[in-house]
Amino acid sequence: MAIILNIEASTDVCSVALSESGEVFFNRESTESRSHAQVLAPFVEEAIATADSRAMKIDAVALSSGPGSYTGLRIASSTAKGVCYGREIPLIAIPTTQIMAVPVLFRDDIPDDALLCPMIDARRTEVYATIYDRALNAQMATRAEVVTPESFAEYLDKQPVYFFGDGAAKCSTIITHPNAHFLDKYRNPLAKWMMPLAERAWLDERFEQTAYFEPFYLKNFVATKSKDLLKTT
Repeated sequence: MAIILNIEASTDVCSVALSESGEVFFNRESTESRSHAQVLAPFVEEAIATADSRAMKIDAVALSSGPGSYTGLRIASSTAKGVCYGREIPLIAIPTTQIMAVPVLFRDDIPDDALLCPMIDARRTEVYATIYDRALNAQMATRAEVVTPESFAEYLDKQPVYFFGDGAAKCSTIITHPNAHFLDKYRNPLAKWMMPLAERAWLDERFEQTAYFEPFYLKNFVATKSKDLLKTT
């Protein structure tokens, strides 16, 4: 199995991990807000040094592709591309909300028919959310949502939905549907959670065109949403 350098910097937490054959053998995390510019490069350098010291060849870089912080994603994207160019290895992009869902999949207290809804916090009552089934198939594409008591009703009326992420807490008093469940953990995506998704992408040869790759910044949602509003007025 490939050795993959995983980079996650879409939220306040910045993390880097090395994985091989279903195992994470290097992991660094910083929870200090707005520290990405200071800690990401040293984390990556340490990861590369660890692999080199063990005569292990890094086969690819996996990057959390957003939605997320413009600054964090821009720094992470530049760093990932630099490693890919320098080592002549491919770039893998993994949606941030998909990464957030990984640890929830391993819980044994969630029904098989449940849906998973990772939420990324935005201003006021707005979040950015995706809805996945237990196989991580998107049932609702990532979208901006101004949360109201009726939000996600089309899903909640049919089956249980588990909400989590740093945008979920503020929704727990608004969405009171009996099928709505809120998980306190899993507030931020982490590089160590990228491992199964990155390895699957490697096996499927789902690589990005490194030169042209751009992350999914939160501002893309704002711009798209503004255009849609103008069309309806």
